[in-house]
Amino acid sequence: QVQLVESGGGLVQAGGSLRLSCTASGRTFSSYAMGWFRQAPGKDREFVAAISWNGVNTHYRDSAKGRFTISRDNTKNTVYLQMSSLKPEDTAVYYCAAPSTREVVASPTWYDYWGQGTQVTVSS
Repeated sequence: QVQLVESGGGLVQAGGSLRLSCTASGRTFSSYAMGWFRQAPGKDREFVAAISWNGVNTHYRDSAKGRFTISRDNTKNTVYLQMSSLKPEDTAVYYCAAPSTREVVASPTWYDYWGQGTQVTVSS
């Protein structure tokens, strides 16, 4: 059974930075892509970023480009989301997710496993 455990959320002022981490267990981490999603109150879950199995390819939602960076360390079975220039509209629960693909995918239907989520709150 694949398990994903996120950490690193919290409260930050607008313009600040946070780094989320997600550690995976239960399968060969380095063989699969990874992704981050978020869900704000009253809104649907939305794609944030994804990274390919080897870290070469990444994909971001438009509002994250230039502010967020997804990366991974296959020796630590961990994927990261570095978030900078945070805005109040980035406030959401952020979820780490694992698809059964090697390359980046944005649709949540491709993702088989999900973490429990970590809250990110950006104050204005």
